[in-house]
Amino acid sequence: MHPSQALASVVVDELVRHGVTDVVLCPGSRSAPFAYAVQEADRHGRLRLHVRVDERSAGFLALGLAKGSGTPTPVITTSGTAVANLHPAVLEAHHANVPLLVISCDRPPELRGTGANQTTVQPGLFAGAVRYEVDLGAPEADVGAPPASAASAASPAADTTSEAASRAANAYWRSTVSRAVAACRGVPAATPGPAHLNVPLRDPLAPDLETLHDSEDAWATGTFAGRPDGRPWVAVAPPDLPVADEPRTAVVVGDLATPGATAHVVRLAEMQGWPCLAEPYGAPDRALVVPHGPLLLSTPWWSDPANLPERVLVVGRVTLSRAVARLLAAVDRVEVVTETPQWADPGKRASRVWGLAALRALETTDRSAPDRAWTERWRNAGRVLDDAVRSNADHESPHQTTGLAVATTLLEHPAVTHLFVGSSNAIRDVDLAMSPRSHAEVIASRGLAGIDGCVSTAVGLALAVGRPLHALVGDLTFLHDANGLLIGPGEPVPDLTIVVVNDDGGGIFSTLEYGEPSRATQFERVFGTPTGTSIGQVCAAHGVRHEVAATAADLEGALAEPPHGLRVVEVPVDRTRHRAVRDELVDLATRALQRLDLQRVDQRDA
Repeated sequence: MHPSQALASVVVDELVRHGVTDVVLCPGSRSAPFAYAVQEADRHGRLRLHVRVDERSAGFLALGLAKGSGTPTPVITTSGTAVANLHPAVLEAHHANVPLLVISCDRPPELRGTGANQTTVQPGLFAGAVRYEVDLGAPEADVGAPPASAASAASPAADTTSEAASRAANAYWRSTVSRAVAACRGVPAATPGPAHLNVPLRDPLAPDLETLHDSEDAWATGTFAGRPDGRPWVAVAPPDLPVADEPRTAVVVGDLATPGATAHVVRLAEMQGWPCLAEPYGAPDRALVVPHGPLLLSTPWWSDPANLPERVLVVGRVTLSRAVARLLAAVDRVEVVTETPQWADPGKRASRVWGLAALRALETTDRSAPDRAWTERWRNAGRVLDDAVRSNADHESPHQTTGLAVATTLLEHPAVTHLFVGSSNAIRDVDLAMSPRSHAEVIASRGLAGIDGCVSTAVGLALAVGRPLHALVGDLTFLHDANGLLIGPGEPVPDLTIVVVNDDGGGIFSTLEYGEPSRATQFERVFGTPTGTSIGQVCAAHGVRHEVAATAADLEGALAEPPHGLRVVEVPVDRTRHRAVRDELVDLATRALQRLDLQRVDQRDA
């Protein structure tokens, strides 16, 4: 099957799985793959097709079908002015909250801006009038029909590069259709209305006659590598439906904008008897969270079938740990809880989406008993890990420090109550350091997670909350916004202490694949990026107090002084040790959890 035909077939199949019953089609060449797909779906009774030659009338026909049925109704057009003729119907759907779905076929990106026939700027054409819009990526030449079996479609494993590309494309197309249909329906957290899928398609557009029979069989049997039993790729639950029951559930909590939401979610997980791993934001009771979560997920312990969750419930945006991504890839059931109309699922693993209200409904819903023995294994693993990390810290040299040690000190110091953390290594050190002893409320800019503007953001936070604040940033993050120290005479000055972990460069890259020893000759200039800048002289230029905390004891002493005015505490760290420190910590954790497993086996045999 040609790539464009595969895309159209998968999109139409996913629409049917979401309950779409009617489709309106206008004639055109660029939309030919969709014409073949909807005709086959109609012929096999999977939907009802309506063909119209005038796009303006077609748009209003789809509007009427959607208005009368309450079901999202697609209208499909070719490129150019054909799309513009749908605008009146889109505007009516917008103001009347009608679930109209525009599927506009388009020239591929390489033909845009070249003067190609019937080519204009279609993405954003209905801006402001649609609940969701996306410019779907054009299928690559080596992406054909995805595998026939649903199991292989959802599996991250791949036999060949082409099969892996087809699987990834299948998940992307289906996940995007799920988002568009959810937006039309106004779930989980918005009002119904129109959505726009702009679909670039490359030649060839007509199906290969030799494989047309296979396509017909797929429509007859309903197999286009989707979920089993005709289920949609992502099922979006209505707001009043509580989260489904599953005793072996692990909860992963990311960034949540709603004040107090993180603490509430952590308490709910405890009430349900579910182990909870939480990124460091907010001020939840850390005694209810599995400590050092990224470290636990970096060991083989969690992937043991006896420990692996049946379901992972992801609440909010999870952005910090590759180890969490590996957990999500390994579990068959990944479900997302979102507080916004759209949801975070970069790995296209979610099979169901819930609104935040659905999670709160757990408080008043009768549930089956959790698997307490399984949950206790997770909690025991966390306790063992915390003991090992604490013991290791007690044996570290008092004359040198690490980013992780700095983060631990800030999180547990009695004088630090509110901590703004910059992006890159700083927030990951805080994530790794979180333990039951951590009490500081953590705030971070995770919308786009850039290192820019962090000093100014911390200043603004300190001025807004009106209480002493601490901040933790790396040297590049600090230098990137050194002008944040520039506060003119007569301007309000925050009570803010900024702790700068100075490893002279991009320390985070040394912990990634770019920092592998085999790549050392290419690393330093373009990833390490040393600057040699004097933090003290930068502070002096702005009239800001500066001191160096060369040891853990120095940092403890510096933090004992409550923030008063603007102050910078610099902690020198050896960047060449970052990778080794992380590796040693993973080895330490692995050995500790292996001993725990041996104890469990001995107890069982006894």
